[in-house]
Amino acid sequence: MLIRYKKNLEKIAMGLLSFMPEEKKDIKKLLQTIKEYETNDDWHLYLWKEEDVLGAIGIKMEEDNHVIIQHLSVTPSHRNLGIGKHMVHEIRKQYQDKYTVSATGEIQSFYDKSEDISDHVDEQ
Repeated sequence: MLIRYKKNLEKIAMGLLSFMPEEKKDIKKLLQTIKEYETNDDWHLYLWKEEDVLGAIGIKMEEDNHVIIQHLSVTPSHRNLGIGKHMVHEIRKQYQDKYTVSATGEIQSFYDKSEDISDHVDEQ
């Protein structure tokens, strides 16, 4: 289930974002990214929670009714289970009525592949 990021989940979110190549191993950059999600009304961070929080997906709202997925991460022990694709699908579903959804360059190829499951996710 996709849940909205809250401050009490900061360490978990930072851990997940640290798997992103542009954030990796740079605490200062991670803190800046989390602060941006907390303070910028156009940035939204969601976490994927089952029993535990297993993934994170961050979006940026653009002025032209465009949503850009800019962060996407799943814990290494839960990769290749479809969690990332489910997160992308949930973002698409949540914003499809008013926004066009796309992804940044690093995430674009995964985003394109995740379109394949959109029809199947609704059936589950």
